[in-house]
Amino acid sequence: QVQLVESGGGWVQPGGSLRLSCAASGRIFSINTMGWYRQAPGNQRELVASISGSGITTYYRDFVKGRFTISRDNRKNTVYLQMNDLKVEDTAVYYCNFRPDPVSWGQGTQVTVSS
Repeated sequence: QVQLVESGGGWVQPGGSLRLSCAASGRIFSINTMGWYRQAPGNQRELVASISGSGITTYYRDFVKGRFTISRDNRKNTVYLQMNDLKVEDTAVYYCNFRPDPVSWGQGTQVTVSS
């Protein structure tokens, strides 16, 4: 059974940084594109960034370009999201999942940006 466990969220002031981690198990990790998503209260879940299985190709939504960096360590079956210059509007629960065929969603990790 595939499991995704996100961690690293927390509270931070605007302009601060956080590094999220997502550990995957139960599926061959290195051949799969992975994505980070987020869902703010009252909003649909949206893609934030993605990374190819090799880690060579990355994609970012415009609203995080230049601030967030996605990376992965296939030896550890883990994908990361480095978030810098956080804004209040980045507040959300962050999730990871495979792309294009997601599995059951994990519990996510809460990121709260406020002063």
